[in-house]
Amino acid sequence: MSSDFKGIRKILIPTDGSEHSMRAAEYGISIAKLVGAEIMVIFVVDDVVLDQLAKVTEREAAERELKEDGQGYVNYVLGLLGKAGVKGSSLVAEGRPFERIVQVAKESKVDLIVMGTYGRKGADRLLIGSVAERVIGYASCPVLVIK
Repeated sequence: MSSDFKGIRKILIPTDGSEHSMRAAEYGISIAKLVGAEIMVIFVVDDVVLDQLAKVTEREAAERELKEDGQGYVNYVLGLLGKAGVKGSSLVAEGRPFERIVQVAKESKVDLIVMGTYGRKGADRLLIGSVAERVIGYASCPVLVIK
């Protein structure tokens, strides 16, 4: 095992339920198993998405639905952890995804973030920017992005 991996004790895996984030979860779990690290899985209810949904439906109902979806994605990844025999914890949070991911990584003393490219495409990506790009720019630990 390379000495580069010996310092990895905690890995953060953000998920949005997309194919890319699930593939990233599999990579993160493989790394954790290899080095004996634990994993923290996070789903962030995007404030921008919530604000848009609140224009057409009751905000509390939209928030509840998004959090339930997020918990489902997190539970799926936790199930993968269990099958692999890797310790893990989870968090469903609200805010701007890149900010919350970076904040949680710092507060939880994460050694590595493993994430997929998030689902925004086209104009949304141009206007809002890539979550992965922003995490790379602001994180205080290494970030592995899975395409």
